[in-house]
Amino acid sequence: MNKPPSMRSAYTAAILYAAIIGFSFLFVKMALTAAHPLDMLAHRFSVALIAATIPLLMGKIKIKGSFRELWPLLPLALFYPAMFFSFQTFGLVYASSSETGILYALLPIVSMLMAAIFLKERSTLTQGVFLTLSVAGVLFIFLMKGGSLSNTPLIGTVLILLSVLSSAGYTILVRKLVKRFSSLELTYVMTVIGFVTFHAIAISRNVSAGTLGDYFLPFTHLSFIISIAYLGILSSFLSSYLSNFALSRMEAAKMTTFNQLSTVVAILAGVVFLQEKLEWFHAVGTVMIIAGVIGTNTQRARKVPAAGPERKGVPLDS
Repeated sequence: MNKPPSMRSAYTAAILYAAIIGFSFLFVKMALTAAHPLDMLAHRFSVALIAATIPLLMGKIKIKGSFRELWPLLPLALFYPAMFFSFQTFGLVYASSSETGILYALLPIVSMLMAAIFLKERSTLTQGVFLTLSVAGVLFIFLMKGGSLSNTPLIGTVLILLSVLSSAGYTILVRKLVKRFSSLELTYVMTVIGFVTFHAIAISRNVSAGTLGDYFLPFTHLSFIISIAYLGILSSFLSSYLSNFALSRMEAAKMTTFNQLSTVVAILAGVVFLQEKLEWFHAVGTVMIIAGVIGTNTQRARKVPAAGPERKGVPLDS
């Protein structure tokens, strides 16, 4: 099925986004060997902000809105990254990564329901079936690995679900805001809010623990520098831009199915780089995920409000 140029670039952005997020799990593991999770988040967004600011200082990219005009973007940045990562980080204190993966698998369904309510983006029955197939593929993998919610304290489940809702809320707001702002403007404001939020939380924690003098100690480890560069430049700044760009051209439910592809990439990365064993259920779940993503994105929604072209100056196609 041939796609118009703008849609081809949107699908390219969504696939690159999924690949970057899939590999990020490796680098998060590396970073956490040298830094506290909250410190890692703060340093991650420091690097992301540098990456976002350099092209601005060079005059390669211009953010046209004034501070007053950009003020409506604050709720977006609060949903993601501020609330999303905060709920996720504290939720992981009580829930394992497998349990978290099970709950995050529900994101496309939550996004589809919210898009239908707030954006009037109503998926067809066929889209719903394929979307459910992709969710089932992720659930199948995690459940076969022994994942379960039975041992998760209620507070852990609630925090992770709030993180899921924050991510879904982000997709809804982007679909609304891309009518007025470019993907880069959205991404820059999100990065600034992430920088301020996580440094405030991390510094407060270190002051309370009496470890403020060790705040930058992780940067003495080469593995941390490599991992935080990937997480900041690619997994925070670039992935946010790619996600915002894709959402400017495709429905929320379609975009969130690409999150499931990150599970496939993470499995492959674990096999190749960590010598993890590839099990039969990985293959079955992967086929379900890919079939679900393709099926969801080759079906037309019944009514999709046009998000509108991006502001001139930051097209991904060119």
